[in-house]
Amino acid sequence: MFLRTLEFFGNIFDSMHQVVEHPAMQRRLSTGIFWIFVASLAGVGAKRLELLPPGIAGHTPNSPLEAINLAFTFVLVLELLSLVFAISCSLSRALAKQFQILGLILLRNAFKELTHLHESTSATLDWQPVLHIGIFGAAALVVFICLGLYYRLPQAVIHLESDMRMRYVLSKKMLGLVLLAIFTCTGIEDFWLFLSTGASTSFFETIYTVLIFADVALVLIAQRYMHNFHATFRNVSFVLATLLIRIALGTPAPWDALIGVCAVLYALALTWAITRFDPRTIPLRPQKPGSPS
Repeated sequence: MFLRTLEFFGNIFDSMHQVVEHPAMQRRLSTGIFWIFVASLAGVGAKRLELLPPGIAGHTPNSPLEAINLAFTFVLVLELLSLVFAISCSLSRALAKQFQILGLILLRNAFKELTHLHESTSATLDWQPVLHIGIFGAAALVVFICLGLYYRLPQAVIHLESDMRMRYVLSKKMLGLVLLAIFTCTGIEDFWLFLSTGASTSFFETIYTVLIFADVALVLIAQRYMHNFHATFRNVSFVLATLLIRIALGTPAPWDALIGVCAVLYALALTWAITRFDPRTIPLRPQKPGSPS
């Protein structure tokens, strides 16, 4: 009965994955983001000319730079969807997707610093936002380079019987559906809050908090099928990497960028160590004659 339930939800997950990740759907979503960006720019211009009704003007960006932030936010939402679907594949792939999102968030933060610049940039008045732009850009570049190295490292291979592997994958797909529901509800709530009050939301901070608990759930699920210290240490360490990303998102600039870089460096070192010191690849030392066994 339990296996049939897992298969039912697994089929739903696969159907949603096929629809969302289909190239045609990705093109439609990207086109939609483009037109949202164009509409935001048009709305900014109409607001400055006082052509918008007061109700609509209150929710229209004041600056073209805010339209850039809005477009980046939608791009990040698409990456979050990809992250949910990556969870069913492997923990290492899901962690890589988290760092991809972190890199885009750092780039978005660099563009957000442009709103703090004066119309005529002054080295005296604008040194701090310019410095933050440089730090965010450099941090995003480091994340990108580390991801390239991360993908080049060999990943740990899980050896499970076919039945156990199927149960493991189906359990992760069910967790992915739960995450998708939480992300959708959180997005709708934050969007409604923005429309109602115009206040900025902490959507991505909330999402990464949820991801910490999701990663812990993945560790506990994996524990049913992998009972060795090596796998447990790897999975728990991945949770720590997610925790560092969450701390980075809640920290003011420029420390958020520095903590984000520390997180990706930690994940890179962890992956190297896990594959370098895999017990299955370390040869046993020959014992000397007469030494105790």
